[in-house]
Amino acid sequence: MGNIRPTYIKRVAIELVEKFPDQFDPEDYEHNKDKVEELTNVDSKQMRNKIAGYVVRYMNRGNN
Repeated sequence: MGNIRPTYIKRVAIELVEKFPDQFDPEDYEHNKDKVEELTNVDSKQMRNKIAGYVVRYMNRGNN
């Protein structure tokens, strides 16, 4: 069984990928962490990391 992410993490990640598709890399989690921090006002590192992780997962599923 995998992790179940809260809806707000998914919503923010999907919004970012749809607004800035060329800013994110489906293979580079570290790059995506920096971009999430740059493009959002997320205060928590843990929240930033979860959003960046879901961006990678979302893009690799072919939804980009």
